[in-house]
Amino acid sequence: MNTSINALWLTVSPHLKRFDQRLMGALAEKRALRCWEYQQTVDEPCCLDPAVTLLHDYLKQEPQPMHLLGHGVSGLVGLMYARRFPHRVRSLTLLSVAASLSHTWHAHYYAMRELLPCSRSMVLAQMARLMFGPQRPGRAKALVGVLARDLDTSLTLHSLARRSRLANGDVRPPLLVGYGGYDTLIDPQTQQDWLTWMKPTDELWSCQGGRHFFQYEYPQATAEQIVAFWHRTEQRNQLVAATARSEQRYSHPQGSQLLD
Repeated sequence: MNTSINALWLTVSPHLKRFDQRLMGALAEKRALRCWEYQQTVDEPCCLDPAVTLLHDYLKQEPQPMHLLGHGVSGLVGLMYARRFPHRVRSLTLLSVAASLSHTWHAHYYAMRELLPCSRSMVLAQMARLMFGPQRPGRAKALVGVLARDLDTSLTLHSLARRSRLANGDVRPPLLVGYGGYDTLIDPQTQQDWLTWMKPTDELWSCQGGRHFFQYEYPQATAEQIVAFWHRTEQRNQLVAATARSEQRYSHPQGSQLLD
């Protein structure tokens, strides 16, 4: 394992992190990877600020910037952090984060609750089919339970009474955005809107065949894409550093002295 690249996986959804484990295992085989977790409490407001503050308390102890990555709302926490503290982020990887940042699976669920005369469990069952595809009855029921617990206890921007909005746009650190080619929650066509804000260092990648949790379905392919992005980012950083050193030498030639 190459330990020269330190990466931090972000999770603010304890009940959904099971769908991250395959990718985390694949990444850990290739690079040094740590995990940072945040769990919403009943007394905290439904906003990203407390999580961003706690993440900063953790990262400000690190001597070097780190590669951050996360899925869904966890990725949004990384994005808000990268906007606020760009000097502490070596790169940011977002998985299944819509170009319209506020469009999370929770927002989709609440919109369906308003439109459909159905019970909560029926809407959650429909959400499970959208996110994971057709499943056996037992697994479908289990997925509904997972989504219900995430809805009730995890950090979310939305509720049945109120929808929050986040300002769209880019971040200063290099950015990789990955999405499933068959994601029915985040329209793959609208993901092209990311290109409006992307810099030359940024990349947009579609996991063909993947759904909303494509990192669970295709962990190896996703890991290879992320590691390759990290490698390209590190190469650019090394080139910039080498160029700066070279320019400094030309500006101050070794052994040059001022004559009296």
